[in-house]
Amino acid sequence: MGTTAPMVGGHQRETSPVPAYARVPVLSAAAALAVVLLATAGRYGFHRDELYFRMLDPSWGYVDQPPLIPLIARAMTDLVADEPWALRLPAIAAVVASTLVVAAIVRELGGGALAQGLCAWTFAFATFPLVAGHVLITTSPDLLAWVLASWFVIRALLRDDGRWWLAVGLVVGLATYGRLLIPWLILGLLVGVVLVGPRRVLRSGWFWSGGALAAVVALPNLAYQVVNGFPQLDMGAALADNNADEVRVMMWPFLFIMLPAVWVVGAVALWRRPQWRALRAFDVAFVVVLVLTFVGGAQFYYPVGVLAVLFAAGWVPTASWLTRSSNAVRAGVGALLVLYAAVSVVVSLPVIGVGTLGSTPVPGINQAAADQVGWPTYVRQIAAVWDGLSADERAEAAIITSNYGEAGAIDRYGPALGLPTPYSGQNALHDQARPPDGTETVVFVGGQYGFAVTIFEECEAVDVLRNGVGVDNEEEGVPVAVCRGPLRPWAELWDDLRHLD
Repeated sequence: MGTTAPMVGGHQRETSPVPAYARVPVLSAAAALAVVLLATAGRYGFHRDELYFRMLDPSWGYVDQPPLIPLIARAMTDLVADEPWALRLPAIAAVVASTLVVAAIVRELGGGALAQGLCAWTFAFATFPLVAGHVLITTSPDLLAWVLASWFVIRALLRDDGRWWLAVGLVVGLATYGRLLIPWLILGLLVGVVLVGPRRVLRSGWFWSGGALAAVVALPNLAYQVVNGFPQLDMGAALADNNADEVRVMMWPFLFIMLPAVWVVGAVALWRRPQWRALRAFDVAFVVVLVLTFVGGAQFYYPVGVLAVLFAAGWVPTASWLTRSSNAVRAGVGALLVLYAAVSVVVSLPVIGVGTLGSTPVPGINQAAADQVGWPTYVRQIAAVWDGLSADERAEAAIITSNYGEAGAIDRYGPALGLPTPYSGQNALHDQARPPDGTETVVFVGGQYGFAVTIFEECEAVDVLRNGVGVDNEEEGVPVAVCRGPLRPWAELWDDLRHLD
């Protein structure tokens, strides 16, 4: 049975009944997604970000992110298993839950079983949700937070029930512990409400109470940023310096790759349908997030959270159109969606054998695939260089890596090979530890080698990292060197090796 909008302010809003939740098609899509993600969770290896997260000491915050994801990674490592599949269980849960929520958005917008089912299945096997569910990255829970907060906003606006703003505030506040991006969504919606309405929201005590709740819940994150000089701004600037030119080009085609183009239908319908007039702010929010992504230039996928809302909205008119279409049209649309899903699975998940992955275009399309390959092999090569030092020299030596993926790989695979805990100047690892003052010999790994030769008396490249399967990633082809005689005290040198990206 469907439900209607509740009594608010002594009168019933004139809205259509909300359809029943399509349990069978939606839950079957979520279950199929969970099975596929679980079946592939252990293939290839750790992603570089996962290796980094599991290495970070628990903290109230880090220079590059809030505390939640590293805390989850450490908990899964310590309590479940120190394996990729264990770290990925929370990511799988988050994306499966996101699938349920986008279907609930379709229901809230009046979509029946067909619209809900099509939305759930196409979302579950779209490119971006598959990637976000396969590896534990900050995007995994953030996607869930964006669609959940949006669902509550839609309920507040369509049902004219201000109590839902408290739910929005709670989700937004909690989401900041995983990533500090969701304020973009709120800013976009606020701009949308001011420009296109419904402006009555701004006179609602519930609305401002929800904002206050979000601020209170997020207060520790804000305090960390204030006390530490807003490191997230420095991190954003560093990402832009490295990525901006590429992001400003890639973000446009990837709007149509991350999710099927049904979102275009949704954007138009949200603007034109009289019964959805209260939701026009989502179109404005989409534009605001696009502009912020383009100007900021940090990562191309930042709009995906609001894109998912437009995608859900698009399935309401699309499903209605399909019911009126001929069998040939329905078959053609179905074939296109199946083809998209098949390509998404191949590109997003480790279904291609690692030995042949390098001969395919997948690593060039999906950097996350390349970043899961080769870590044990690289660490064995580093261990061979370490073992080449004399026993006396090893006693006073250290390993320094150019990035956190290399450091995390040594931290995970190195103890079995007799390697010490490595150091790295990248992001939060710079603040976590540095080599002891008496360190005279360093096995130096990675792309900072060109700088290392300027801060030691001597440096010799002994080996070059090769994963052996031809996958071109950030580590492939970088040197492993032995450097001796630091030219300045480590307290000074360590700041020179610091970098954010």
